[in-house]
Amino acid sequence: MPLVQVDMSRKMYEAHAKQMSVELQQAFIEALDVNPLDKFQVFRPRDEGELVFDPDYGLGNRQNLVLIQILMVHRYSADQKRGLYRAIVTRLVAIGIRKEDILIGVTENGFEDWCAGRLHGE
Repeated sequence: MPLVQVDMSRKMYEAHAKQMSVELQQAFIEALDVNPLDKFQVFRPRDEGELVFDPDYGLGNRQNLVLIQILMVHRYSADQKRGLYRAIVTRLVAIGIRKEDILIGVTENGFEDWCAGRLHGE
């Protein structure tokens, strides 16, 4: 059950959030074989000045940061995670988001760290 949290400018949110939600979910299905009904996303549109970033970090030329934070169970290989990143970036670029603006971070934990209305194994 990945939990995806996306911070972006309000302008970017208004232009892309609905399609971005679809594309993010498809990336998880494609890259990690996630159940299509396993969708938990939080979009946080930010006003000007709330997203502070170095435009020259990494690839450089970052203009409008789209910060994607993913919390998920530690069960995927490094290759699978790279496939997820590739799928996310490819799908978001296809809807008009610049690849230079995308920053993805993953935090992993165990099944015992989740409670979705019932304990794991019940």
